[in-house]
Amino acid sequence: MLTTLLSLFTAGSLLIPNFSDPPINNWQSSSLLEVSSLPKVKENNIGPVIKAKSAIAVDLKTGLALYEKNIHDQRSIASITKLMTVVIILEENKMDDVVTVPQKITTVQGTKIWLAPGEKITVENLLYAALIPSANDAAYTLANYNSNGNIDEFIKKMNQKALELGLYDTHFTNPIGLDDEGNYSSAYDLTLLGRYAYSKAFVRQATVLKDREISSTNGRLVHKLKTTNDLLNSYLKVLGLKTGTTDQAGECLIAVIENDKGRDILTVTLGSPDRYKETKILADWVFRSYNWY
Repeated sequence: MLTTLLSLFTAGSLLIPNFSDPPINNWQSSSLLEVSSLPKVKENNIGPVIKAKSAIAVDLKTGLALYEKNIHDQRSIASITKLMTVVIILEENKMDDVVTVPQKITTVQGTKIWLAPGEKITVENLLYAALIPSANDAAYTLANYNSNGNIDEFIKKMNQKALELGLYDTHFTNPIGLDDEGNYSSAYDLTLLGRYAYSKAFVRQATVLKDREISSTNGRLVHKLKTTNDLLNSYLKVLGLKTGTTDQAGECLIAVIENDKGRDILTVTLGSPDRYKETKILADWVFRSYNWY
């Protein structure tokens, strides 16, 4: 037992809880505490220089923390908020449900795919739009549909789900990530939300796409989607997840990255001066500094 505990601490200081959802990629909940599967840090390694306000890297399979910086600081997270919106929709609505875009969609701020009031479109297509180009009008339409027009009720669901997942540094006040003092999370909490969201097959499928075309149910309105995640164009093998940027939050990114040996990590950078560069620095450092046995 003592050997097992010591092995846990040599790899990192934080073990992120696993979830009961279907396994993602090659990790299984049954192997959570198998010491043989835990990454081990190499001796005499020097930590990366990360200027992001908060950052963390965890082993995707076990949730073990591999790098930490201000991981419990509560910060604005911009459109990473949409991961919670998408989770609720995936768990409560059907992909082929047909949604009528509400008239009030014209008042939604930020990034849009320019949904038309009265347009009929499926939940599936709206989910693609919320995740790939991070469309605020798509995420708002989904929240409006799920709550029968009562966005406040949807926000209550978001906060209830946050409690269920143990996101104690997290609170939501809107479903799209607009700047608001009451809409925040932490790097630590986002590893929990990120791993949970990534356990959803649709999230894994959608967040790795660079572009896609969707349309209204009658085919008359076509929306071309292009990813906001420039990291998908890098030398890294990026498997998802979500970007976010606002004046208050700064540049934010949560990413799943695989090394050449098939080992996956999840990284979070919040308030970064260059989220893509710093995520590359963090991922490269982790893959150089740890061995997986």
